[in-house]
Amino acid sequence: MSLISQNTRQKRRLEKRGSDDDSDEIIGSTVAAGAEVVNETKSQNGNKERKRKKAKALEAKEKEEKEKMRQLEDSLFAPLYAPLQFGTEVEAAVCDKDAPSFFLDRSAGDGEEDLPVYEEDLSSEDELNGTDNRGRKPAWVDDEDERTEVDITKVARLRKLRKEAAERVISGKEYEARLRGQHAKLNPFAGWADMDRKAPVPGLSDGESDEEGGVDDILQNNDELVVKDNAKLLPDMLGFSRLIDGNAQERSSGPINSVQFHRNGQLMLVAGLDKHLRFFQIDGKRNPKIQSIYIEDCPVYKASFLPDGSEVILSGRRKFFYSFDLVNAAVSKIGPLTGRDEKSLEHFEISPDSKTIAFVGNEGYILLVSSKTKQLIGTLKMNGNVRSLAFADGGNQLLSSGGDGHVYHWDLRTRRCIHKGTDEGSLAGISLCTSHNSSLFATGSTSGIVNVYKRDDFLGGKRKPLKTIENLTTEIGEMKFNHDAQILAISSRKERNGMRLVHVPSLTVYQNWPGPGFSLHYPRCLDFSPGSGFLSVGHAGGKVLLYKLHHYQNA
Repeated sequence: MSLISQNTRQKRRLEKRGSDDDSDEIIGSTVAAGAEVVNETKSQNGNKERKRKKAKALEAKEKEEKEKMRQLEDSLFAPLYAPLQFGTEVEAAVCDKDAPSFFLDRSAGDGEEDLPVYEEDLSSEDELNGTDNRGRKPAWVDDEDERTEVDITKVARLRKLRKEAAERVISGKEYEARLRGQHAKLNPFAGWADMDRKAPVPGLSDGESDEEGGVDDILQNNDELVVKDNAKLLPDMLGFSRLIDGNAQERSSGPINSVQFHRNGQLMLVAGLDKHLRFFQIDGKRNPKIQSIYIEDCPVYKASFLPDGSEVILSGRRKFFYSFDLVNAAVSKIGPLTGRDEKSLEHFEISPDSKTIAFVGNEGYILLVSSKTKQLIGTLKMNGNVRSLAFADGGNQLLSSGGDGHVYHWDLRTRRCIHKGTDEGSLAGISLCTSHNSSLFATGSTSGIVNVYKRDDFLGGKRKPLKTIENLTTEIGEMKFNHDAQILAISSRKERNGMRLVHVPSLTVYQNWPGPGFSLHYPRCLDFSPGSGFLSVGHAGGKVLLYKLHHYQNA
């Protein structure tokens, strides 16, 4: 073999090997590139698949939630125009404008109507269907409350609805009317708050009314059933409310011995051992103080208005007494009385005609003083010591009682005793009071017994009292009838909560006074307002308790 041929072969081999190497590189690069494309495509497809699955899951979830919401709505707000039927799914109801606004369920009656209806309601339907439902009975009637009866004596708080003491059962309609009347009585109507109230017609006076509204107002008004000036107070339960204390703005520093309302019903005096005379304007809400007067040398045991409202008389355990002129705001010291040597003028009474002041003197003497001149004009003498006084017959007569257990009647025009009678069961009388019309009087003794008498019968020789009240066991301190003599208040200074209210027509004691949640402390004085709307009680703690009596509308 020649060198050239060997070189040629070797060159061919090298070229062939090189070509093989190039082809391998090209194939390898191609394969690698294809692999990368395939991997990228697969990843993109996988992402799309995952997104598609996620979208489907979200769609399915939203669909499921919508279905649940639809089912919840159907269960809570059942379709009005497509009533449910048992065994079928609830589907959304499509409202039709011409669809009826209600439907009748006849599923429980085998296709028959079992609902009771009135003839008027189905008159048109009966005419169309040719049926007659007149034999059917209604499910209820409008006057069912007429057949309802209520026993108003079973519950204590309903007894105040009675119009007579013996009344027990009333109809449902009457019961409703009386409840409304009681509500109107306790909550007086405020005319300014009525938005529908008709404005007064210009040109008409207060006593006139327009032709349209006048008759309607009279026919629609039930005030006559609610409030009556001459309505009788019922026994057993007394309607009352506790108000803010009468002297809340200035409490006394000592026991209170006197409380009294002025004749106008708005002014009240308070006096006691702290030597102060205070005046308050009573409105039941604030009771503002008007004036306070300090009496330096006289702890006040009693203070009282003259019935004409011009003066206040004050006294204590002194030989003298004071007069306070309300018009001139002047205080005058009077006494000692000429010809008398009394060491105390603490007990006195003023006649209803404001002419005479009667003081309790020594050794059975009664001192008569002119309220105008403040001079002694006469004396009366009874057996035993004088303990209590009370005027009657407009100031022409005077009642007295004392240590001998008798009740004396004096004629002040002749200054003579016209009658003397024994107070039954009394060893020593210490309190007296008469009603405003002088038809009744009551006596209180040291044993806590109160006797109520009819004065004409007592003067005629009948000594038996109408009623003997034994609810208190200690000596009676003060008694008072209200203005219409339907309530008698009795109190004892030596007994805690020692005060009772007596229903005079039935002569029974009110059991709900003063109530389980209220304390009267040790009551020392009391007074009714002129219209009996308020009751004030002064006690040893220096407070004046104020109560509203619901039966009476005027202070």
